[in-house]
Amino acid sequence: MNANAADADLAELDAHQREIRDHLDRLAALASRVQSEDLGEEIRAEACALEVFFSGAMRRHHRIEEAIVFPPLLDSGDAELVTAVRTLQQDRGWIEANLIELAPQLRAIAQGNHWVEPAEFLHNAEVFLELCYGHVALEEVLIGTQARARREAVQATEPVQAAGTTP
Repeated sequence: MNANAADADLAELDAHQREIRDHLDRLAALASRVQSEDLGEEIRAEACALEVFFSGAMRRHHRIEEAIVFPPLLDSGDAELVTAVRTLQQDRGWIEANLIELAPQLRAIAQGNHWVEPAEFLHNAEVFLELCYGHVALEEVLIGTQARARREAVQATEPVQAAGTTP
């Protein structure tokens, strides 16, 4: 992998982390609105978009990290790093368990069903948000630091091009 590819991977990871935080912020706003507003078209559309994201894109992101990002970190021989990765993996189990409760509520809101108890939805959203915000923060520190270190290592090992030559 060259430095440009490492930079692109890092930029993609950073962009996805921003997207996750944005969706978490939107969920927090939705949970507050469900407490005080009718399930109008805007709220239903937002609930649908959030359920699709959390059930789709976020789960794909986690599968990619499990397949590509975590294996080299787990094989690093660094006990502190391995512990942090295991913590992230355990977090994902809790996030998934909470999403199993939250996703049907989001779908029900999206469909305009009124069986969702606002207080229960708010509680499930708050738990999910707390888990995810903490998880994202740890990912950003752990994976971001490791990705930057790998990028710097790649840059350090690339041959220096002679002056006046093109790649």
